[in-house]
Amino acid sequence: MSFDDQLPPKTRLLRAAAELLANSDGSPVSTRQITKLAGVTAPTLYHHFGDKEGLFDAVVSAGFEEYVAGERDFAPSGEPLEDVRRMWDNHVKFGLTQPHLYLVMFGNIRPESRPSIVADAEALLEEMLNKAAIAGQINVPPREAARSILAANVGVTLMLIAEPLEDRSIELSTMTRDSMIFAVSTDTARGAATGDSGKSSVVVAAIALNAALQASHSDQLSSSELKLFLEWLHRISSSS
Repeated sequence: MSFDDQLPPKTRLLRAAAELLANSDGSPVSTRQITKLAGVTAPTLYHHFGDKEGLFDAVVSAGFEEYVAGERDFAPSGEPLEDVRRMWDNHVKFGLTQPHLYLVMFGNIRPESRPSIVADAEALLEEMLNKAAIAGQINVPPREAARSILAANVGVTLMLIAEPLEDRSIELSTMTRDSMIFAVSTDTARGAATGDSGKSSVVVAAIALNAALQASHSDQLSSSELKLFLEWLHRISSSS
């Protein structure tokens, strides 16, 4: 199957490469596979991108430009944490509307090899969290908060992409988003949440902190200390 012949050859090559990379499961993708799916010849690929690697770089670059445009597609509200919520929702929307491209950008993870696209996405989120820090709304450094929130954001998006459309629940995204932002927020920023009963507030905080610690790979505690701490948090968060 090839893409719509009415699309420009360059666009078809970008889409074909993104789809093949996303579905490759780490296996090499050949020039022949790309040109066949795009419905063009190899010289067309070389004309637009130089070589196959140039095409792959263009896929990620174009994807990130689209991602950034989506992340900033709102007027700042003046409330940094509310804007972080919007950025989270835009991230999930991008992944669900462009699943092949998203998997190329965020899904091709290899051991001990951190994609530059992840660092770039963290930096984008950190910009907004810096504003929250200046406003006294977060209780951890912006970089740590960005890393924790993005880790959860990517994880939720990948899970939703993998689910059949009829079983997909955006509530999972909303619940995780609010838990992660709660985990990095100061008591003042949490506002009404602190007005709940003491026990329910502790349970909510334990759930959020548990998620944040597991997502951020904190180096503030040794592995044994962290394991014990997470066990305590699990007991609290599991209490009725």
